[in-house]
Amino acid sequence: MTAPFEGLRIVDFTRILSGPYCTMFFGDMGAEVIKIEPPQGDDTRQWGPPFVGGESAYFLSVNRNKKSVVLDLKTEEGLKAIKQLIAQADVVVENFRPGTLDRLGLGFETLVSLNPHIILASISGFGQTGPYRDEPGYDVIAQGMGGMMSITGESGRPPVKPGLSLADVSAGMWAIIGILTAIHRRHSDPGPQWIDISLLESMMAFHTYAAGNYFATGVNPVPLGNAHPNICPYQAFAARDGYFNLAIGNDRLWEIFCRAVGHEEWIADSRFRTNQDRVTHRSELIPILEALFQTRSVSHWVSLLRQAKVPTGPIYQFSELYHDPYVTDRKMMFSLEHSTAGKVTQVALPVKFVTHPVDPKDYSAPPGLGQHTSQVLKDRGISPRE
Repeated sequence: MTAPFEGLRIVDFTRILSGPYCTMFFGDMGAEVIKIEPPQGDDTRQWGPPFVGGESAYFLSVNRNKKSVVLDLKTEEGLKAIKQLIAQADVVVENFRPGTLDRLGLGFETLVSLNPHIILASISGFGQTGPYRDEPGYDVIAQGMGGMMSITGESGRPPVKPGLSLADVSAGMWAIIGILTAIHRRHSDPGPQWIDISLLESMMAFHTYAAGNYFATGVNPVPLGNAHPNICPYQAFAARDGYFNLAIGNDRLWEIFCRAVGHEEWIADSRFRTNQDRVTHRSELIPILEALFQTRSVSHWVSLLRQAKVPTGPIYQFSELYHDPYVTDRKMMFSLEHSTAGKVTQVALPVKFVTHPVDPKDYSAPPGLGQHTSQVLKDRGISPRE
């Protein structure tokens, strides 16, 4: 069965995480992704430990279904070759600092002269315009400036970032959305398009109700640990042997919860009757629930509350998550055979096509440095001698 983007050609200048995450999506969906690497390779090829058969686990995690072509763009020959690749491509993706493509002689105007239908997606720390344009972009910088760290963690504690690279991955996701939008727009406008994605704005896209609360009150949101500013109880709780999450999203669920745990008297308690009451009296309610939950195990509470259809779930370590039957049933893990690393386990993307499923058995392993240079250049009319 034809993959969704079979026939789409992408020239991929990206490295590290945001860009490679974006282009991996298109590779998974059948596009030909040509990863352009400098002679020393993507920086993350050296990031470790851990290494698997000499290959960086970090690099392997976001670079499947790509062809690696090594070109030195500071040479006349390298520049000539990349121009031939771009002339036959549909999309160019880059996450250099703004202005780098221009300095390489590959600015947007040059790309358009090579290919009048080109789509360029640029990912950077602060975008192609504005006072911070020239500042380097790193995930932790964007998380800090983007407000994420100011509301993550516990009250009275120093700022803390989430344990994963949310700015990088979300910027990659927004780049995917931008490219998909540009591809759709080709139906009405076949001209060139330039998409500008920043890590900082990708952080701001998460704000939603937090920004709404701020605009409504003028009060800065504060870290609440695992709690929610507008809903209560909606957070993590400690049981006798671990932690679980509870999400009481409305008053009906609160009543069901109270009956399930054997405390119907809480339903009529004026402090807890409505969500507004529970948020207002959070400091009284939470200690009561904490004392209750510490009397039994995580499995007891999760089982009891799930039977009552109250939203709940355990807080997993990775070792628990990746052994949960859900992960197997939903095919969120699969393996690829790598030439030097051997069997490499990968995490699937969360896009499921029920009617036309994409089968990971057709995927290719992350490439070795320059593995496809000769093949790709020859296919574009560049002779072996050149």
